[in-house]
Formats: sequence, C-alpha cells, structure tokens
Amino acid sequence: MKCPNCGAENDAGAGRCSSCGSSLSRNSGVPEAAKAVTTTGLMIGKKARLARMSEVVDPKAIISDRAYNATIVVVLLWGLLVNYLLCRFVGTAIFTLNPIVLLVGYLVLVIAGILISAKSHNPLISFLGYNMVVVPFGLIIALMVETYGGLSSNVVTQAFLYTLLISTAMMACVMIAPNFFSKLGGALSMVLIGMVVCEIVLLILGVKQVWIDWIVAAIFTLYIGYDIHRSQQYPKTLDNAVDSALDIYMDIANLFIRILSIMGKRND
Repeated sequence: MKCPNCGAENDAGAGRCSSCGSSLSRNSGVPEAAKAVTTTGLMIGKKARLARMSEVVDPKAIISDRAYNATIVVVLLWGLLVNYLLCRFVGTAIFTLNPIVLLVGYLVLVIAGILISAKSHNPLISFLGYNMVVVPFGLIIALMVETYGGLSSNVVTQAFLYTLLISTAMMACVMIAPNFFSKLGGALSMVLIGMVVCEIVLLILGVKQVWIDWIVAAIFTLYIGYDIHRSQQYPKTLDNAVDSALDIYMDIANLFIRILSIMGKRND
C-alpha cells in the first residue's frame, strides 16, 4: 500500500505509514479529522486528538522514536524544574498576591497556553504555550507547598515521592498493558467532569471533600498512563512531542496537587 502523503510502500494491513506516520486511509488523501482542523479552526478534546493522530505531515518533520521520546522527557523535566524554582524562590511572597487576581491569571494563562499549543504546528510556539501552562500551575503549586510547610516539610516531600513513584509505575503499566489504556479516554473524561461539578457544588455548600481528592487522584493516575500511551500514537514530530509533554505534565501536576491536599488534610 502506497502512502498518500510521502509515497512510501507499506504492508497491506498497515494503518499508518512506517515512514511519515500518516494515516493510510483509502477514503481520502486527507482524513476527515484532519480536514476538520483546517476548516473549523481550533479544536480540543477527542476530535483534536483524532486529528493529531491522523494528520498528514511532512516526512522531513518525522524524527526517530528515540529523539521523539527524549524530547518528551526533556520538555517534561523542564516544566517540573520551573515548578521547583517557583516553589524555591517565590516562597511566602505568593501569599501577597490577590487570590482573585491569581485565580483569574491562572485560568487565562492556562487556557491560552493549551489553545496555543493545540493550534500550533511549530514546536517553538507550542513550547511557548507549554510554558504559559507551566508557570501558573507552578504558582498554584507554590501556594500549596507553602501552605503545607514549604519544600522541606515531610508532607511535601512525601507527596513528591508518591507522585514520582505513581508516575513511574504508570509508565511501566503502559508497556505491560497498552491496550488497557487505549480504551480509557472517554470514560476518564466523563468521570473527571462529573467530579469537578460535584466538587464545585460541595464547595458552595461548605461540605468537606476529602473523598473527591482520592477519586480525582485516581483519575489523574490513569490519565498519566493514557496520555503516555496516546503520545506514541501520534506522528513522531517535535511539535507532537511538545504537545504530548504538555498533556503528561498536567496529569502529573494535578496528581501532585491532589496527593498534597490529601496528605495535608490528614496531618491537620
């Protein structure tokens, strides 16, 4: 079977080109998901993920598996380093910020960063979007870290270790049972949305929410595995590596926040 994008020959049963990573669908030279991106503008969620998996890419943009995965790791570690530096040097100064300004700034920057990264096919612009997510996340993490005693406190140290161990375990699970994680996306999204709505209602009613922290932590634990698995389904370009790192970073950051909240409330 000849690839409609780069012309390379592939096995008859192949679903994706071994040379450029493009879809080998016979329906059209450009899959419907990819058409949707160009005709309707920006999309996020399931349609955007399908579009990224099926997009037609320049064969010259494809990099090796090793370079692709190394880029994901380096970009991910950069985000975690930025978060550590914010926790280390912002410290108690975070409490001087107006909480409403902090929340609004967080929402604006995170949403803008996600949209920029999702829309761009330039890895440098996607990396800019990535940092627009990392910095506000880092400030929220710094606020929580200081609330629970700072970087040197046992609660923060243990939360970090648990997050590291869980993330590593999920990477191993992806290699052992990849098919399991490939089916989780829709279910995880629905459960997470339900939990967020429930959390908001309980917050308004003034009801304690420790059990929700446990459920959401479990959701993001599975999301780590799901997004790691999903990262390997995209065409292996630098831009997709940055976008995948953003997905995994948000999973890890949210998991850390929830674990820190659980452990902090337990110590109160």
